[in-house]
Amino acid sequence: MKTFEGYRRTNGSIGVRNHVITINTVGELAGLTKKLAQMVPGVIPVAHQAGKAQYPEDLEQTIRTLKGTAGHPNVSAALFLGMGEDDPAEEIVEMLKEEGHHVHAITFQKDKTISEVLIEGKQWLEEALERSRSQQKESADITELIIGLECGGSDAWSGITANPAIGACSDSVVRDGGTSILAETTEAIGAEHILAGRAVDYEVREKFLKIVKDYEERIKETGEDIRSANPTPGNMAGGLTTLEEKSLGCIKKGGSSTLMEVIAYAEKPTKKGFVFMDTPGYDVESVAGLAAGGAQIVLFSTGKGSPTGSPIVPVIKIGTNPKLYEIMSEHIDVNAGKIIEGLNTIEEIGEEIYTKVMEAANGKLTAAEHHKNQEFAIWRLAQTM
Repeated sequence: MKTFEGYRRTNGSIGVRNHVITINTVGELAGLTKKLAQMVPGVIPVAHQAGKAQYPEDLEQTIRTLKGTAGHPNVSAALFLGMGEDDPAEEIVEMLKEEGHHVHAITFQKDKTISEVLIEGKQWLEEALERSRSQQKESADITELIIGLECGGSDAWSGITANPAIGACSDSVVRDGGTSILAETTEAIGAEHILAGRAVDYEVREKFLKIVKDYEERIKETGEDIRSANPTPGNMAGGLTTLEEKSLGCIKKGGSSTLMEVIAYAEKPTKKGFVFMDTPGYDVESVAGLAAGGAQIVLFSTGKGSPTGSPIVPVIKIGTNPKLYEIMSEHIDVNAGKIIEGLNTIEEIGEEIYTKVMEAANGKLTAAEHHKNQEFAIWRLAQTM
């Protein structure tokens, strides 16, 4: 059985990184979140523009994402910056403390100046960073690993090389007792019947079909038709012609394993094995949802060279074709274009990806981490009020 060395948290979860982060609850504090992180080298800012003027369903999703991000096993400590009397920062912190996480909240617009708040935050972060450096790794089983499956900038080769290779890796992780989460509901439209046919039971099948249908209906209510808006201009430049063609390639990231569960954006799976998460196709928001849902590592295929990363999880990039790897090799971890050249099979590239997963789990930096690509955004379901 495969094992890796990670950081055991008080709640029993295992992290493959030991980050100290600062995170804002409302968009107005994004700049101060970044400024505070700059004051303490080694701290990662998780800044976003959500949290205010949102419909209840959106605010609930934002809070779930913030809680899942700060309470992620890859996070050693998290400082929340909140603002105003109704800010959820202190409530989130109390929930996370009950689960054993090392967290703290500071609220602006109360009885301290901005300078005083920054000084307080700097002191807490310095202590948290020192604490994180003393934490030791321990051995963990592959059954405790969750990988997220994502793609960005698909081309005509995505469904032939990188995505099937990711699927092969996903199947191997599932066979070994781990969990893989396929994201991007929009990327299932037109091929949803195939994934639904792999559902473990009727309930999971119907739940999956419902989220796909609901997503398409929400898009139609805006006056748009996702079937005409997708593939995107970039996808078409890469050789894709229809939404169904794109979707058939995208779902290959899920391999052939039984679909065990369907979960909401930023929700944690309750079952092991192959899982589907309801997320948008926009890769930054989708990766943030996968991370908040507990994925310690994300596999990300790209035919156009998207450099998207994450503040808290290693993102492993799998390039679809040899030309892309030649141009953007510094941003690509695995060259699935070798399948086109006849140098490797899909299964062999799948094994290479699995090796990269285990290396990342044991602390080796991915290309996205090396370049400090730390994009973060939260999916919004409705208009800003």
